[in-house]
Amino acid sequence: MNNLMNKVRGIYEQFDASHDFQHIERVYQNALAILHTEPKADAEVVKIAVLLHDVSDKKYTDSKEQENKLIAELSLNEEKKQHIRDCIAQVSFNGGNELEVTSLEAKIVRDADRLDAIGAIGIARTFAYGGAKGRKLYDETEEARMNMTEEAYRNKNTASVTHFYEKLLLLKDLMVTEKGKQMAKERHQFMVQFLEQLKNEIGK
Repeated sequence: MNNLMNKVRGIYEQFDASHDFQHIERVYQNALAILHTEPKADAEVVKIAVLLHDVSDKKYTDSKEQENKLIAELSLNEEKKQHIRDCIAQVSFNGGNELEVTSLEAKIVRDADRLDAIGAIGIARTFAYGGAKGRKLYDETEEARMNMTEEAYRNKNTASVTHFYEKLLLLKDLMVTEKGKQMAKERHQFMVQFLEQLKNEIGK
């Protein structure tokens, strides 16, 4: 596992702060917390999927080359390799067009990643990504889209605050493990308080 961590570290160090290796470390810790409550889960699959889940993120690349290469190098049977691929594929929100989670392991990886998208760290990551992409902090004229294609979700350069309404505030109710649901509550409430304070400060 340490060898794989070292391999992916260099990949994530090329991304902005919203998806760097620290993000992976936090998701890994979230996954461990959930795994502690899910003894039937294959911990190896979960840990590897967490480490690899963003190496071929569509926000940074159009190719799955890195993901495919790293999975091919694993000393695992093909069934387990495919399980890892499935977990990775089922993580993304995709503007509400997410894939169905088909295993306990995929549920854990998805919840672990989504927990890092909300709360204080989720707020920080949202503005880090928005800054990297040259997005406005907020746009009072912009309406959040509730029904959109994955393409529309990824291609419109919406303000960072709009992202809270299009995705982040929805995640609490989309958690699928009991531990994930529990961990999401406080983080969700912190975001709500942040947005209320933001409105006060901009006079809205």
